Amino acid sequence: MNRTLFIVLIILALVLITYNVTLIDFDEPFKGNSVVALIGIVASLCAILLLLIYMTSKKIQKKIEDE
Repeated sequence: MNRTLFIVLIILALVLITYNVTLIDFDEPFKGNSVVALIGIVASLCAILLLLIYMTSKKIQKKIEDE
């Protein structure tokens, strides 16, 4: 996977986070569709974290192969 694909996926996850934030009812955040939005936010954050971990592991692998 190349760097531009990583950036596109991270931007897509950020867009999903902002969309889900608009769906949250801040008066009752743990009822109804707000729970689904919160789950979507957490899932997007997990996706970003996994992508960053994968990018870091690829950098380490490349550094080890170059030595």
